[in-house]
Amino acid sequence: MPEAVIVSAVRTAIGTARKGSLTETPAEVLATHILREAIDRSGVPGDRVDDVMFAEAMYGGGDLARYAAVDAGLTHVPGQAVNRHCASSLTTIGNAAANIRAGMDRVVVAGGVQSTSLAPTSTWRVPGTQDQFEDRIAPTFPYSDGVTDDVTLSVGWNVAQEVGISREEMDAWAVRSHHRAAAATEAGKFLDEIAPIKVTTKDGSTIDFAVDEHPRATSSLEKVATLKPLHPEIEGFSITAGNASGMNDAAAAVTIVGDDVAAELGLTPLATVRAWSAVGVEPRVTGLGAIEAAKKVLDRAGLQAADIDLWEINEAFASVPVAACKVLDLDEEKVNIYGSGCSLGHPVAASGTRMIVTLVHELRRRGGGLGLATMCAGGGQGGAVIIEVAG
Repeated sequence: MPEAVIVSAVRTAIGTARKGSLTETPAEVLATHILREAIDRSGVPGDRVDDVMFAEAMYGGGDLARYAAVDAGLTHVPGQAVNRHCASSLTTIGNAAANIRAGMDRVVVAGGVQSTSLAPTSTWRVPGTQDQFEDRIAPTFPYSDGVTDDVTLSVGWNVAQEVGISREEMDAWAVRSHHRAAAATEAGKFLDEIAPIKVTTKDGSTIDFAVDEHPRATSSLEKVATLKPLHPEIEGFSITAGNASGMNDAAAAVTIVGDDVAAELGLTPLATVRAWSAVGVEPRVTGLGAIEAAKKVLDRAGLQAADIDLWEINEAFASVPVAACKVLDLDEEKVNIYGSGCSLGHPVAASGTRMIVTLVHELRRRGGGLGLATMCAGGGQGGAVIIEVAG
């Protein structure tokens, strides 16, 4: 059975949705750009690619993976769209690794793309009514608890309540996230992983977009403490725009091949995909999905939390990584060392692969080690992937 190894790992810079640099860049353009970059950086001939698996959470209709493949000149590659909400592009990596280890594919490009700025928005009519509509990211039915469609509750607040997390803890985590992301940008930590993309901005000018624009170096506890709770009608509610993730646009991809293919083509593996998992949890406490997925993937890999050198825990809300650190007894200095959703942003379908891309490049700078990326996902889910970079 071949090992599934990553031979390229790349992403776009992350734009702020609806007012940032990628506002006028369609998802298919982002997808095609990052697919080409992933293949070019891998050294794999295009005609050796068996499949493209791209996440496209919350869109509905179409198949961006196939569109990108055709646009990139890979008409022989079928393309598969994957949706597990926030964990979608972690799922593409697990699926790609599974197909390679099973011997069904030999080269797969996996990743995700999110254009929140241009994504369609839709609501569904509530059965039995004529004028009531709701979105279907996490519908209230059939769960009927009345809160699963509000992520500020099911991901942010309920988890904070469940684990016992204060607003001060969440605010402090979010501010540190911004400072870490800004410092990483200043130090050039993302240069190797970002593929600049030429885009047209709202004013019609053309730029090379290459720097994450969501982090705020000036973020402070004093400023964040002044922000109003998103549900002031709930006593003690402490989720604010300051300790929640951004709305963003981006794409990310990795090229995964069998280690036998890497040897045949003379490629240097960047990392090995060791294990992956997906879980379901009560939709009321969706934020716990990141913790449960981490537990499951560690068990599958035969590892303990203490064995992991670096963690990426998506900051859908700051309460999620804070809760994970408490429950899993993690060293916060090993978690989101260059920021995450609160600072870099959360381009939903691309975030999982973005985390893996960052882990690959940072672990290689450190001379090797184990990295674990985990995140919760809408409707009571979670996903996780463990990679290993050889020392």
